[in-house]
Amino acid sequence: MNRTLVFTNGAVAPFSLGSIFCVGRNYAEHAAELGNAVPEAPLLFSKPAGAVQAVRYGQPSTIVIPTGQGACHHELEIALLIGKPVTAELLAHLPEQSDAAILATISGVGLALDLTLRDVQDQLKQAGHPWERAKAFHGSCPLTDFVPVADMGPLDAMRLRLLRNGNVQQEGDATQMIFSLAALLREIAQVFSLQPGDVVLTGTPAGVGPLQPGDELTLELVTGSKQCLQWHVRVAAANV
Repeated sequence: MNRTLVFTNGAVAPFSLGSIFCVGRNYAEHAAELGNAVPEAPLLFSKPAGAVQAVRYGQPSTIVIPTGQGACHHELEIALLIGKPVTAELLAHLPEQSDAAILATISGVGLALDLTLRDVQDQLKQAGHPWERAKAFHGSCPLTDFVPVADMGPLDAMRLRLLRNGNVQQEGDATQMIFSLAALLREIAQVFSLQPGDVVLTGTPAGVGPLQPGDELTLELVTGSKQCLQWHVRVAAANV
């Protein structure tokens, strides 16, 4: 697959796509809508690089979803592109509340769809099994290009919104996250380490629901500097 990472201004990142780290239940209303408890610590899982489907700024994109395995839900999330290493060793030398130093490792910000086979996930949960079949399947991470962090303005003022066939399905902002961006990076780095090219998905707001082939989606990111960026996506069925 193509691991090239690009920015909305046309620049190409000096590193390739690495690991994709995801955070579950980071918005209280989303946890509630699925009947899940709010976690006491970030709920972490991952997707392989092969899960990515590229969504490009300024041009229509098509993503494919699996059919025949029950509902495939959309979960729109803010995606952070890591530009500098974040390791447990680095964190040990930073003051505990040094959020600015942690956030300075972010190279860009985009959006992602954490596609979820909800029926499969429910079955896995009931059996006490891991979620990978429902969360990490091929194509489960449509991912936009990234806005350079220098153009983002205050990161805690970001907003995201998903429109499906012209209707608002999801919307939220960074202040609604249970665990802040800095707290998420700190937690992930203590467990896995973060390297340039890694991507962190930061959780989804309420309003998740099933996608259908033929759906027209608008993924919207409003930066802290009030710039509104939109990506237009058509949903198609996978040819499998």
